[in-house]
Parts: sequence; structure tokens; C-alpha cells
Amino acid sequence: MAVPGPKQQQEEEASATPLHIVVFPWLAFGHLIPFLELSKRLAARGHAVTFLSTPRNIARLPPVPEGLSGRVRFVALPLPAVDGLPEGAESTADVPPEKVDLLKVAFDGLAAPFADFLAAACAGDRSAGEHEGFGRKTDWIVLDFAHYWACPIAEKHKVLCALFHIATAAMHAYMGSRQDNASNPRATVEDFMPMPRWFSSPPSLAFRRQEAAWMAGVFRPNFSGVTDAVRVWRVQHHSRLLVVRSCPELEPRALPLLAELHRKPVVPAGLLLPADHRRDDDGEHGCHGSSGGSEVAARSGALRWLDEQPSGSVVYVALGSEAPVTAEGVRELALGLELSGARFLWALRLPSGATDAAAPPLLPDGFEARTRGRGAVCTGWVPQTRVLAHAAVGAFLTHCGWGSAAENLKFGHPLVMLPFIVDQGLIARMMAERGIGVEVDRRDDGWFGREDVAAAVRRVMVEEEGKMLALNARSLHEVVVGDDGGRQERYVDELVECLQAELRRGY
Repeated sequence: MAVPGPKQQQEEEASATPLHIVVFPWLAFGHLIPFLELSKRLAARGHAVTFLSTPRNIARLPPVPEGLSGRVRFVALPLPAVDGLPEGAESTADVPPEKVDLLKVAFDGLAAPFADFLAAACAGDRSAGEHEGFGRKTDWIVLDFAHYWACPIAEKHKVLCALFHIATAAMHAYMGSRQDNASNPRATVEDFMPMPRWFSSPPSLAFRRQEAAWMAGVFRPNFSGVTDAVRVWRVQHHSRLLVVRSCPELEPRALPLLAELHRKPVVPAGLLLPADHRRDDDGEHGCHGSSGGSEVAARSGALRWLDEQPSGSVVYVALGSEAPVTAEGVRELALGLELSGARFLWALRLPSGATDAAAPPLLPDGFEARTRGRGAVCTGWVPQTRVLAHAAVGAFLTHCGWGSAAENLKFGHPLVMLPFIVDQGLIARMMAERGIGVEVDRRDDGWFGREDVAAAVRRVMVEEEGKMLALNARSLHEVVVGDDGGRQERYVDELVECLQAELRRGY
């Protein structure tokens, strides 16, 4: 057996040494949760992870499994007050859409406390945590799109940065680099509807007008003084690696294109799918349904209601925590579910500041009485993973947020798709291209009616087309996830190898 040389021994020792990785997500739960899932997987592989956010956001995160708690520490940075930003608002869930720019102003005020934190972390404070990794200088900082000011601070301490894209590779390839946009400028909403010239794709992979209008806003000045596009470009420019919550099985063309556009290594982290288990004390929330509207724990109530339904007969309806659904949209969705004749379990998000008592007025008069026995409406927290895993669920009506769409791949359900903003429309078209779902028809301004909802639900749940959609969804599940989910976990192993390899290259 050959004796390893000094260089090989040094590399093996470096690979075996726990990394100290700082992760710092944007102030939105659609970002906080994927960063937390990544943190847990890094910790499970023996690395020390410092999770930075604001006090209230940290308090609202789900707990880290007991076995990993010694390797994940949470550090709260105080969010500065900004005129016009509601007191206690620390995430996009706390503010209406028109005040998100104020949240960015407050977020930019975290530069100074972040600099103080990193200086202390790089000094190797061994009292910072029990795990030996916290006692070493920070090796990596994993940043989000908004942190354009963090990279210069990291450079002062010679700490490597990686940008973690929580959205699809296709979304970021669509955005392109600063140079691509300078050479091929997009000015009007119509310019933002098709895929750009540098992204060869089917004509169906495009944004609708109301979606393109939102995308155009990413490239335009906002109250913070820095466009979202410029934020992303600056972080990308200073990052050694671009990490994407995706995998080649889903995006075989977009991942290499992203590396080509930015001339940097692009590393898929996999989908970071949640674990199957959930705690038994997840809290009690109202669930109104076939029991006549009696309040029960959403965790047990939703699942108990599903236990009474035939296998594969229920469409689970959930539009995420921040989809901009109007009261009119809620009513049309309700009437569409009623018209479809399908069984449904609806996780209905209440308007900001509302209580369970305010839920019934959102729904059409008599809706719950007319659908009693085949429908349930839950206005509190619903255990989505367990619901999607339940045998009674046969389809998922979703806004096509990447988190929900990826989570659904774990269970292989066909989709009824009702996208709103960000990359949701792009994801819906990607899933339609894969033959696993249908979109609710909408007007150019984004309006949809009850008949549109009913028709899409019937196509998936009642008509012959639904059988092929279900078969395709199960096939995609096998390709992307497999029987044991190990395929996705291997991407995290490869990411760790990349982090260690880049660290060996030096700053």
C-alpha cells in the first residue's frame, strides 16, 4: 500500500477538519427556511454553522433537531428602526408588499453589526459554542441575494463567500449577468415576458404579463436606492461559488448556463427536502370542515379529516405564506373548488393581522355548508409535509413557489398551478413542460374566475388526462428523489467537497 505524501496528508486532514460556515439569509421565510435546511445538513456532516438573522425571525424558526443543536448556533443582529416600517416588522411576512423596500433599507443597516460579528468570529472566540468548529476562524459565509455590502466586509477578513440561490437556476439564468443585460437591454414589460436571447428554451417557458411586470421591477430603482438586480450581481461578482437549490435532473440546461453566464462554479445543493417527521407539539390552530366548523388542532384535525377520505380523492390547496391573493381571489377560488365537485383540504392564509374569527367572511355565504362532507378549510398552521404524504391526497393546488413545488416532488402528486409573482410562473411552465400539472387559465392582468379553477381541478382530479399527469408526476419523483431520497443528499456531500476544495486553494 502506498504511503500518502505530505501534500495528500494535508488535504486529508483539511477535509476531516470541521468547517465553520456562517449563513445569512434575506428577511423572508421563503429564504430563511431553505437556509435553515442547508444549515442542518451541513451540521449533520460535522460542520459548525452560525445562522445569522434578526431576533424575531430566529424566535419564529422551527427548532433544530436535538442531535444537531450543538453544531448550529443562532446569532441575532438587531434590525435598525426605519421611518414607516411597522414596529416589530422583521420579515416580509410582517409588512404589506409596498413596504418591502423599507425592509431592505433596515436590512442594509445590518452592515455595521455584521462587521462587528465577523471581526469577533474571525478572532476565534472559543466561548462562542461547544462545537470545536466555532473556535476557528470563519471559513465561509453563505449569503443571499440582498447582501451586496457583506462581501467587502468578508474580504477584509479574507473569508470566502458563496451566494446561495434559493430559487431555480432558470430564474437566475433568466436574470443574466450585468454584461448580458447591458448588451441586450430590457426596458418594457413586454421585453421581460420571453426568455432572454442568451437563454435558449421552448416558447412555452415564458412569463405572463402580470408576472413580467413584477420581474421588470427587479431591475428598476426602489426606495432602498439599490435595485434587486444590482444586489444580486454584486454578491455574485464577489462570490467564489454559486450554490443553487436545484439539481441536474430538474434543470439539465439551466445549471451549466448559469456557470457560463457568470464564469464561476455552480454547485447544486439538491432540493433540501424536509424530513418526514414533525413534532407532536407543533401547536393548535383552527380547522373548519366536515365536522361542522368545530375548532381542532390543525396538525391532528387536518390529518384526521384526511383519514376519513378515500385514497387519492383530495386536492390539497395551499398558496404559500405570502402569495398576494386578494379577497376576490379567495372567493373565486372557493367557488371554483365548489364547482369542481372534488374533495379538497384548503390551508387558507388569513390576511395580515386577521384572526381565525375573521376567516368566514373571506368565504362566500354558505360555502362551508354546501361543501361539508367533501371539503375542509384550515385557517391555522397545517403540517404540509404530512398532508402531502397522506394517502387521501391525489393532487396539489399550489402557487408554485419553489419550496412547495420541490416539496411536492418528494411525494409525486400532479399539480393544479396558480402562480402569482417572482419565479412562480416560470416554475409552473417548467412543471407543465414535464407533463405533471395544468395551470389555471387567467387574463392578461392576472384575474382568474371560478370556472377557470373548476376546469383545472377537473382536468387533474376527474378527467382522463389526470391519470397521465399522475403517472408523469410519479415518474419525475423517481428520477429526482428516488425511493430513499439519497440522491438529493449526495448533492450536499458534493457541495461540502467543493467548499473544502476551494478553501484549500486559499483566499
